Amino acid sequence: MRMETSGPVIGRARRTARLAGVLLALSVVAPAVDGGPAAGKGADYAIVERWPLGGTGGWDYLTIDAPRHRLFVTRGDHVEVVDLGSGKVVGQVPKTAGVHGVALAPALGRGYTSNGRANTITEFDYDTLAVLREVPVPGVNPDALLYEPVSGRLLVFNGRSHDAIVFDARTLAVVAKLPLPDKPEFAATDGRGRVYVNIESEPGQLVSIDAAQPAVLATWPLDGCASPSGLAIDRAHARLFSVCDAGVMAVTDASSGRAVARVAIGEGPDAVEFDAARGLVFSSNGEGTLTIVRAGPHDAYRVAATLKTQRGARTMALDATTGRVYLATADFGPPPAATPEQPKPRPAILPDTFRVLVVAPRRAPAAAQK
Repeated sequence: MRMETSGPVIGRARRTARLAGVLLALSVVAPAVDGGPAAGKGADYAIVERWPLGGTGGWDYLTIDAPRHRLFVTRGDHVEVVDLGSGKVVGQVPKTAGVHGVALAPALGRGYTSNGRANTITEFDYDTLAVLREVPVPGVNPDALLYEPVSGRLLVFNGRSHDAIVFDARTLAVVAKLPLPDKPEFAATDGRGRVYVNIESEPGQLVSIDAAQPAVLATWPLDGCASPSGLAIDRAHARLFSVCDAGVMAVTDASSGRAVARVAIGEGPDAVEFDAARGLVFSSNGEGTLTIVRAGPHDAYRVAATLKTQRGARTMALDATTGRVYLATADFGPPPAATPEQPKPRPAILPDTFRVLVVAPRRAPAAAQK
């Protein structure tokens, strides 16, 4: 992911993408709507709640647990668990130094966190949140992680050593270590044993992994997509959505790696979610917008609306049951003075301003693509 959990979510300066002559039919961004409904066919969304969670420090991935109606929010050295009905913190997973992500395996009664500073993963009880064990991860800076249910494997992606560690999710024994071409970012699975991960290079790349073998099957270029971060999948139509620098969403055929489309989104994207029931793709952008893209028939992707959110709200999770989108951000003060080691310092997070924004559909959108 783009941010370190010890710093603000807007992250480090983004590299400029070299887009001339490579974009494929960029769509036109709809006007932003200031906190109200997002205008556009099938994309009538609004910010309906703001949950003040407070505390200090940064954050990273958000993860929805739809069966238990919970939202997992990683907060630097612990994970906060928020009830989706009340917006209140109802539990936590402690002692997760530099935590980036959470993966849930309800069938196993387990959950896992990736702890970047500790170079470990934490296994916890899915129901009670009690910590069961902490296991070292070969490599450096475990970041994204994903449970693949068909193979029963847990894949952990190391940001600094540029590799994927494949664990047996029940025993947490290491099954394989797969080298990757550069820094891995978000990952997604097709539900049939195939895992995909964005590679934060320029231009970007997508890697396809067979979790059962386990092995890297293919590495595909993402032309016109620099430093991809967020990744989502439309399983029914085998389409992958990568959000990239310079306000670009790349759509890729998950079977062949073929470039399908490029769509204009907001600046500073970090996360992307696909809502299969409503045929919508959401990109959360650090500039303070949520781009809502409609997936139409015959690979027709267009921006249906752009909703104003809040600066820094670029990490996101989707509850596919309700269609609600959850974004995390805070208020920021001025950045500290620049130094030779940090020429572009991040602005400081103001204490007790951390919040979750809840975005909900105001009416039922049109049916998804066939």
